[in-house]
Amino acid sequence: MIKISKEDYNKMIKQAEKEFPLECCGLLAGIKTEDEIFIKKIYPLTNIDQSSEHFTMDPKEQFAAIKQMRTDGYILVGNYHSHPYTPSRPSEEDKRLAYDGNILYGILSLQDQEPVLNFFKIIENALVKKLKWQFA
Repeated sequence: MIKISKEDYNKMIKQAEKEFPLECCGLLAGIKTEDEIFIKKIYPLTNIDQSSEHFTMDPKEQFAAIKQMRTDGYILVGNYHSHPYTPSRPSEEDKRLAYDGNILYGILSLQDQEPVLNFFKIIENALVKKLKWQFA
């Protein structure tokens, strides 16, 4: 089970809406236990691709975020990005670029009137597992 605060959930939505029609992106920091992942902080980053169909996180911002996570006592538990016009599921490009089967991939869709957030595990470009989440 994944747990995220309503505040961080709302921050993700605000970022996605502000950056629309581009994809937004960021990192997820938190704590892992044997059967739960607690997202404790999100780190909104710049999509240097400036695209509505794909994203690349700014490397300098990524480095600073990882450094801050360590300072705060958290670990990298995943990343997230928005899909301005498509559903909350990994695209073929998302699957191809998924580099770590142990982290979360959050996808926030703005396709419908209400935003939809889902978290996935993506393993070896093929196996996609949708994970359950709730507000902490």
